[in-house]
Amino acid sequence: MDLDAYADTHRERWTELDRLARRRPRSGADVDRLVAEYQAAATELARIRQVAPRSATGDRLSLTLHRARLRFTGTPTDPLTMLTRFFALQLPAALYRIRWVTIWVAVATAVVAAITAVWIASTPGAVGTFGSDEALRQYATQDFVDYYSDHGLGAFTAQVWTNNAYIAASMVAFGITGLFVPYAIVQNAVSLGVSASIMHSQGRLGDFFLYIAPHGQLELYSIFLAGGAGLLIAWSWIAPGQRTRAQALAEDGRALITVAIGLVLTLLLSGIVEGTVTRQDWPWPVKIGIGTVALVAVLTYQWVLGGRAYRAGERGDVDEFDRGATSIVAG
Repeated sequence: MDLDAYADTHRERWTELDRLARRRPRSGADVDRLVAEYQAAATELARIRQVAPRSATGDRLSLTLHRARLRFTGTPTDPLTMLTRFFALQLPAALYRIRWVTIWVAVATAVVAAITAVWIASTPGAVGTFGSDEALRQYATQDFVDYYSDHGLGAFTAQVWTNNAYIAASMVAFGITGLFVPYAIVQNAVSLGVSASIMHSQGRLGDFFLYIAPHGQLELYSIFLAGGAGLLIAWSWIAPGQRTRAQALAEDGRALITVAIGLVLTLLLSGIVEGTVTRQDWPWPVKIGIGTVALVAVLTYQWVLGGRAYRAGERGDVDEFDRGATSIVAG
């Protein structure tokens, strides 16, 4: 193929494509012509590349095609803008959507934990099923407290962070089953109740609340958030409303899975508090106050910033271009 002759033959059409690509289409006819010229030029570029993979003619046509493609696909959003939008709009809106379910998960956890603790403490011989008197005494007087200082600061923080993040992500991911979240909530609540009853049997119930309070406020709330997200994902296909089940599951699944990303950060913060604050020989009001400040920051992010984003129309889902059109409209 003679590239110069080939370029002379198609130069007028390439010039027209370049002209269309440089200005905003003013009508549907302009868009149709832009797409048609783009498709033809793309075929012609492929033929040029077969003969000469790199040539001035091919490079100029490739630049024109790139400019034309941006006209009907849009300019890609830069990563910084996407990151800002995610943390300023998508994530807080998704957290705001699950606010009331989160509260109900917290209430259910507290009720089950309280019932478990009271039942064990009031049933003769129930505490003894968890170990000998010596083992229970060691747990209450040594193991429970030493747990927060036996390991190095960095290693302990990383350990509790990864463990809790895994649990939270599992609750969100497997929430679609409708069974995993209730099971995890009950299991977590029973575990709290058992620990409280053992500490109470040894006269150390105060230590139970004191050592959990600094980091536990945010840690437990993060687990409640994960449970709320998982339950709403399950509810999206159980009761989809006006949407099809597939559409409801896709929309809510995309939006609420972002909660798992946010929980990685909140649990990292609670892990830092647990690894650095709880073990310190500071006054308990100071340590508990630090945990409270961390929780209030997350609550403000969810309820205030999230409410503002939600009222502005944000639901936590990706843009329509990224998720694909859900209906065909005219006009």
